[in-house]
Amino acid sequence: MTEQTQAQQPATAEAPATQQPTGIQIADLQVILNIIDLASSRGAFRANELTNVGAIADKLGKFLSAVAEQQKQKEEQEKADNPEQPATAEAPTEQSAKE
Repeated sequence: MTEQTQAQQPATAEAPATQQPTGIQIADLQVILNIIDLASSRGAFRANELTNVGAIADKLGKFLSAVAEQQKQKEEQEKADNPEQPATAEAPTEQSAKE
């Protein structure tokens, strides 16, 4: 019985690693925009469809730009809120060099 349990454990451990996340991620939206660009460049859309495809691609591009800007501002704010972290990291190095 223990051999069966051991044989089942690796399969159970691998299952969560191979599970796909649910929902749409920001990276997925970027891939969708890339697909639209690629399909458009290869002539996959009819002329009467281009307005709708272009409008969605523009909305998606603006959304992704806004998200990227928000992430950049968040990172800058975190750096501004925690300026002592780099100094703290350097302080033990200076102390150990003096010793």
